[in-house]
Amino acid sequence: MPDTMALPAARIDPARLQAMMEAVCAFGGGPDGSMTRLALSDEDGRARDWLAAWFRSHGFAQKVDAIGNQFGHLELAGPGAPTVMVGSHLDSQPNGGRFDGALGVIAACEAILSVRESLAEAGTKPACNFAVANWTNEEGARFQPSLLGSSVFTGAADPDWALARRDGDGIAVGEALARIGYAGTDRVPVPDAFIELHIEGGPILEREGLRFGAFTRFWGATKYRLAFLGRQAHTGPTPMAERRDALLAAAYLIADLKAMTADYGLDLHSSVGRLEVRPNSPNTVPSEAVLFIELRSGSPAILEEAELRLKAAIDLACARAEVGHEVRAIDRRAAGPMAPGLVRLAERASARHGTEARHLDTIGGHDAVSLSAVCPSVVLAVPCRGGVMHHPTEFASPEDQAFGTQVLADMLTILATEGLAALETGEQDR
Repeated sequence: MPDTMALPAARIDPARLQAMMEAVCAFGGGPDGSMTRLALSDEDGRARDWLAAWFRSHGFAQKVDAIGNQFGHLELAGPGAPTVMVGSHLDSQPNGGRFDGALGVIAACEAILSVRESLAEAGTKPACNFAVANWTNEEGARFQPSLLGSSVFTGAADPDWALARRDGDGIAVGEALARIGYAGTDRVPVPDAFIELHIEGGPILEREGLRFGAFTRFWGATKYRLAFLGRQAHTGPTPMAERRDALLAAAYLIADLKAMTADYGLDLHSSVGRLEVRPNSPNTVPSEAVLFIELRSGSPAILEEAELRLKAAIDLACARAEVGHEVRAIDRRAAGPMAPGLVRLAERASARHGTEARHLDTIGGHDAVSLSAVCPSVVLAVPCRGGVMHHPTEFASPEDQAFGTQVLADMLTILATEGLAALETGEQDR
C-alpha cells in the first residue's frame, strides 16, 4: 500500500470553511446560536439556493431528483469512472443547532475543492469523480419519517408515498418541494462509496480528549405513531371515574417505557419526543393523544423484545385509563455495520496526523445508514461540546471542524489516487 505521505497534499482552507459555515447559518439561525431550518421551508429553500450558487461558481454540475435531494457533481476522472459521494443534510430540528448536518455538507464542499486543487497542482489524473449530497428531510422534524430523501434514493421508500407525506399543517412533501423550486426530475445513480462527516452527538470524543472518530456500527430503531382514543368531556362536572382520558393513557405508557430501559443497561434507548393532544383545551378531557415513540438498540434481539414489551405496555395503559388505541404508522430501521474498508481508510488518513480514529456506535440515524444498503458508507465524527446536539448550544470548535474536514480530504485524496482498491477488505476485516 502506498505511503499516504507520498500522496498529493490536499490542504483545506480553514478560513474558507468557516466563511461557508457562517454563510449557511444565516438561513434560519438565531442570535442565541439556535437553528430552525425545517425541511423544505423558506429557510431551507434559501440555504439550497446558496448551495446551488456555490456549485455553479466552483464548476459543480447540480442535479436535483424527484424527492428534492440536491447534488453537485464534479467530473474529474471522466464518464464511467467511479463516483465517491460526500455530504449530509441542511435541514435542522426546530430550535436546534447549527452543526448537525450542515457541517457535513460544507465540509464536503471544502474537502472536494481542496482535493481538486491539490491534484491539479501535482498534475495527477484522478481515479474517481466526486459529488456533494444534500439529502431531503433527514431530520424528520417536519415530515415523517426521518431519512426520507436518502430512503427514496436507495429504493427503501416509494417515491409517490414519500411525496404524499404531510406536515402538521397538511402540506405534502411534493407541494413543499414545488413551492421552493426543488421538485427535480434528475436521475442520479447510486455512488460507489458515500462518506458523511458529522458532529459526534455524544460525549465520548471530548471525554477521552480525542479529535476524530469513525462510526463502525449503527443502531436499529423501531418508531411507532400511536393514538390513544378516549372521550371528550368537561373537566369540571365530569366525575373522575367516568372520564376516558387519552392523555392519562399516554402518561402511563411514557413512564412504563422509561422504566423498561432499566432492564437493558446501556443497550436500549426509548423516547416519546412528540405528543399531539386533542382538543388541547385546559378544561376539556383529552379525546386523543398521539405519541411518536422510539425504541433504539444495537441488538436486533433486544429491539424485538422491546417492541413486544411496548405492545403489552400499550394494552396495559389502555386498560388503566379505559381508552382505546390505534397504531397509525410503524417505521423500522435495522442495525448494521458501516463499511470496514471506509473505516480502515479513515484510520489510515487520521494516522497521517498522528491521531487515532476512535471506533464509535451511532445511535441516531444518518443518511449514510440509508446509503449503507446500496454502497460502502461511513459516518465520521468530530467532537461536540458536552456531547450536545439538537439544541442551540450545540457546538464544534473551528479547529475540530477543520481537522475533520482535513481528514476527509485526505481520504478523498487516497481514493482519487488509488481508486476503489483503497477500500478492498483485508484479512483483518474477515
